Amino acid sequence: MKKAIKLGWAAFAAIALTALAALSIPTPASAASLTEVTNFGANPSNLRMYLYVPDRVAPRPGLLVAIHYCTGTGPALHSGTRFAALADQYGYIVIYPSVTRSSQCFDVSSPQALRRGGGSDPVGIMSMVDHVRARYSVDPGRIFATGVSSGAMMTNVMLGLYPDVFAAGAAFAGVPFGCFATTNGSEWNSECANGQVVRTPQQWGDLVRNAYPGYSGTRPRMQIWHGTNDDILRYPNFGEQVKQWTNVHGRSQTPTYTDSPQAGYTRTRYGGTGDNAPVEAISMQGVSHNLPVDAAQAIRFFGLNNPSPSPTVTPDPTPSPIPTPTPTPTPTSSPTLPPGPGCQVHYDVNAWNTGLTTSVSITNTGSTAINGWTLAFTLPAGQTITNGWNATYSPTSGAVTARNVSYNGTIAPKTSTTIGFQANHTGDAGKPGAFTLNGSSCYFSG
Repeated sequence: MKKAIKLGWAAFAAIALTALAALSIPTPASAASLTEVTNFGANPSNLRMYLYVPDRVAPRPGLLVAIHYCTGTGPALHSGTRFAALADQYGYIVIYPSVTRSSQCFDVSSPQALRRGGGSDPVGIMSMVDHVRARYSVDPGRIFATGVSSGAMMTNVMLGLYPDVFAAGAAFAGVPFGCFATTNGSEWNSECANGQVVRTPQQWGDLVRNAYPGYSGTRPRMQIWHGTNDDILRYPNFGEQVKQWTNVHGRSQTPTYTDSPQAGYTRTRYGGTGDNAPVEAISMQGVSHNLPVDAAQAIRFFGLNNPSPSPTVTPDPTPSPIPTPTPTPTPTSSPTLPPGPGCQVHYDVNAWNTGLTTSVSITNTGSTAINGWTLAFTLPAGQTITNGWNATYSPTSGAVTARNVSYNGTIAPKTSTTIGFQANHTGDAGKPGAFTLNGSSCYFSG
């Protein structure tokens, strides 16, 4: 797969277990070990299944599906993370699916993979879940998914396709459900990887709802992790996942709780303030795609560190209703444009106590292509850009000029490109008052 090697973690890929028993049903041992399971059910894409059952299993154990990165394997993720060690402590069971295709990436792109029961990897993973549930007294309300990179994308997919099975997920450096979709057989979606697929919360939510039409039950909670310096699955995908899962839960994109669990990390919660909020998002300042996997925080979010069932999430006093699904328009089209200048800017802000992120959409409302562009604007006093994407920014405060990068220098007529940045602020998280594109004033739609 093109660029697949970049998605893998080289350090993990080199790790291999020297003894794996090929058994259809794990047998007891004096010390728990990773075991391969065969003949586990429908498996259209020839996945391999590895299972970790701790020596002391809880009476009604939780079940965690831990999904590896590109170029990785189930055994490598088992060895390179602490999910199994925490299973020893808390008594839950872990499934490690493993890809056999040459890229060692999970299929999160094909139409089959993005439709419930459609085929490919999600069907094989669900067979693994069903296999374990048939053999152990798994608590049906405590089934979870987590993953890294390609596995984080699959975590989004599994929660979207099977909301009646999974109670929550934790995605480390992933993208929203449906973002990586392709129709040409390719496993790679460059636009999504580069953070150029930007949709409204409604559109993202509709992608999830339309994957399982008619479902009206409880939706899984989601924990999202992303580094601001991710150079493979770029940082805008963090905000797009927040949009998607807050909309799926019918919640506002305004955090209800913000803190810094460690230096450089900003944690925001949506729809609740405690450990079991519907959506929890951790932005990791200066961290690349090879982010550290904090298994303990994921287990805490799931409630697997508590032998009793996870507490019920207390809803907001006035949660916004889940919207009725509507067809998803092409994200870069502008079907109706205001009269006036040849450009339009839409500027969204997601702010917390000392920081903010922005999503800035630039639309060419003219009849000829723009080849090479600079967008000029003045930040409110006290705002300082710390990190940006899809453009270069200079200076970082005051009168700022954003310049295109190599892959988005051309804006065709009636289409848009989206840029953004993260900034600190000293109290004013407001928007600039005006924008100029290549020296001409733009219509500013807020």
